[in-house]
Amino acid sequence: MTATNRLSTGRIDPATGDQGRAFHVYTQRNLDRITAVRHLPADQRFAMKVVSTVLPFRVNDYVIERLIDWSKVPDDPIFQLTFPQPGMLAPEHYTQVANLLRRNADKAELKAVVGRIRQDLNPHPAGQLQLNIPRLPNGDLVTGVQHKYRETVLFFPSQGQTCHAYCSFCFRWAQFVGDKALRIAATEAQRLHAYLRQHPCVTDLLVTGGDPLVIKTRHLEAYLEPLLHRDFDHVQTIRIGTKALTFWPYRFVGDADSDALLALLERIVAAGKHVAVMAHFNHWREMETEVCEQAVERIRATGAEIRTQGPVLAHINDEPGDWARMWRKQVRLGILPYYMFVERDTGAHHYFKVPLVRTWEIYREAVQQVSGLARTARGPSMSAGPGKVEVTGVAEVGPRDVGPEQVLVLRFLQARNPDWVNRPFFARFDPAATWLDDLRPAFGEREFFFEPEYRERWTSLLH
Repeated sequence: MTATNRLSTGRIDPATGDQGRAFHVYTQRNLDRITAVRHLPADQRFAMKVVSTVLPFRVNDYVIERLIDWSKVPDDPIFQLTFPQPGMLAPEHYTQVANLLRRNADKAELKAVVGRIRQDLNPHPAGQLQLNIPRLPNGDLVTGVQHKYRETVLFFPSQGQTCHAYCSFCFRWAQFVGDKALRIAATEAQRLHAYLRQHPCVTDLLVTGGDPLVIKTRHLEAYLEPLLHRDFDHVQTIRIGTKALTFWPYRFVGDADSDALLALLERIVAAGKHVAVMAHFNHWREMETEVCEQAVERIRATGAEIRTQGPVLAHINDEPGDWARMWRKQVRLGILPYYMFVERDTGAHHYFKVPLVRTWEIYREAVQQVSGLARTARGPSMSAGPGKVEVTGVAEVGPRDVGPEQVLVLRFLQARNPDWVNRPFFARFDPAATWLDDLRPAFGEREFFFEPEYRERWTSLLH
């Protein structure tokens, strides 16, 4: 008996009494139609409109009804995760947009101002447009693909350039604002498949977006089933990055093609590939519904594994106890904690950022509260231009009799140059730093060991 037969969509969610449910989404255009929002103060509703004019907003009934505790708004973590907050824009940006909305400025003027603000928000961090998009031998760009690390290729299917709801901190926010110049997306898979054939060093394909699980299963089949051919034996792992377990677990339980999706995962596993659902979780509350647990059970029954990741975020999860509780629940459900990230320097970074030293303290104190099975989570890690940089800790280095220097200890977990991986390096202690660019080398060094080669990569692009 297959996994999909063992766990049929006939199971009813006891918390709602329904067998799946209709998907109903809200965006800025119908924000005022959300019943709970209509009960909020007028100035709060106006602030939502201002911020969502610049940053993308999308939420659905499941999040509104099942995940947010409206009695604790605006402090509720899932409300902060999904709804616009006034502090997400710099004061000068907020004032500009608010004034335009108050005087009903024409669309062209509003669009121009919003476009300039978005450019100020670093829409494509870490050089992803310039350094990550590869070319075929004939010089053509492989659109919708990024290849930053030797073993791993990212694929952005065009149908997946949205999500069931949007995270307010999302580093991919530029994909969702309707500006084609800011979007990375592929309209067809032939170039992806050609590129993979030409690169036998690639062992992992990460299907990402947006969220690829907004895509109908038949489209996913067209992208993924060709990879079962022997031409792609070197592609050993297929990862699917998704927030569906939080924002729409019915994707695995009650949607019309839920069984087909799980059957696809099962076929890929049976063909000898490793399938990893890379689930984004930011708070333990996201896993508290019965339907989420059912979805986890169904995925695991296919032979796929679930790994989890998410950043440390002010206003949402910047307490060690939240992470420890989340990791313990994940282990109980058979999920593997994978990464704790540092919030990227893009979008509403100034609102969500947590200093690196404090982020490391949160990680350390959370790990101390869990067993070894939950200590699989690596981090805190910055997905910066040169690679994934882990903050390993704070140390005092040097003879005590002359005054040791307090430093941040860092290492690459992944890097553009594989030779950089696991090489420790040191930065001056800076309790206010929130990103790699804020750090300076320790011990009087002028630059970090990787900087000359990384700078050369940028220089070659300019020439």
